Amino acid sequence: MASRSLSYTQLLGLLSFILLLVTTTTMAVRVGVILHKPSAPTLPVFREAPAFRNGDQCGTREADQIHIAMTLDTNYLRGTMAAVLSLLQHSTCPENLSFHFLSLPHFENDLFTSIKSTFPYLNFKIYQFDPNLVRSKISKSIRQALDQPLNYARIYLADIIPSSVDRIIYLDSDLVVVDDIEKLWHVEMEGKVVAAPEYCHANFTHYFTKTFWSDPVLVKVLEGKRPCYFNTGVMVVDVNKWRKGMYTQKVEEWMTIQKQKRIYHLGSLPPFLLIFAGDIKAVNHRWNQHGLGGDNFEGRCRTLHPGPISLLHWSGKGKPWLRLDSRKPCIVDHLWAPYDLYRSSRHSLEE
Repeated sequence: MASRSLSYTQLLGLLSFILLLVTTTTMAVRVGVILHKPSAPTLPVFREAPAFRNGDQCGTREADQIHIAMTLDTNYLRGTMAAVLSLLQHSTCPENLSFHFLSLPHFENDLFTSIKSTFPYLNFKIYQFDPNLVRSKISKSIRQALDQPLNYARIYLADIIPSSVDRIIYLDSDLVVVDDIEKLWHVEMEGKVVAAPEYCHANFTHYFTKTFWSDPVLVKVLEGKRPCYFNTGVMVVDVNKWRKGMYTQKVEEWMTIQKQKRIYHLGSLPPFLLIFAGDIKAVNHRWNQHGLGGDNFEGRCRTLHPGPISLLHWSGKGKPWLRLDSRKPCIVDHLWAPYDLYRSSRHSLEE
């Protein structure tokens, strides 16, 4: 059978058709990327937690509710689940805990399903946090995780939760509570907007750059104060005072100055220090045994500080679930492991 060859004109026509097909396909793919909303990441699977019930002495009124706010970052969800379990397990009135979760848009349905299947009896609500509120205001910090929009959601908390909530405890996702959270809830605020453990032995000057300390106008914000470091991962907030004092706008103003002059290096913490340091209600250090994740660069192991402990906080680069999974845990990470509900978790002291 004689072979049939294509003429030059036919070859050009075929090539044109192929190019048109490739171009059309590429355009369709690009349009698809534009039109489709971001796909939700594959979330970890968790075991169902036990049901925790109130003791006989617990009240049932709205006033007996303890409001707790946390973010739902898909990268930290395993930590959030452990934190929630620890809160319920050590609470005298676990059914009185009301959780307010902040998440990015598009993920709330999957996150709701994950929480509901893990904690079927949990009293909670998920609120969308619009990252565009803060994205343009964020300055690059010393660690990428600190630059994520959800890390700044606590600034807008008072504007997101219901107006009926006048006090709330804000907690990071890399901690576990080993005491009854009601003790922290009932702290006497003494007219302050924020209550938290403060650490006056820390060198406060290290949290700001030379640009800040050499500007006589900027440093006036600390005039007449004895500013001390406090960690914003554990705070009791008087939400009414926050709203009336327009503190969201005040934090944003410092973020704007940071964009212009680079006056600090650490994410969302420094604006809180500039506004509240030296003017918070100090609570016992037992409520934030922080720094267990090490520093912001290497996340090296650290030991516990002496004294009683009500809350363990893995602030810093090292997270207990990552170190346990890598089989290179720090000793303190074994204190987090019993609260890990991750279905594939097999951590034990023998490992």
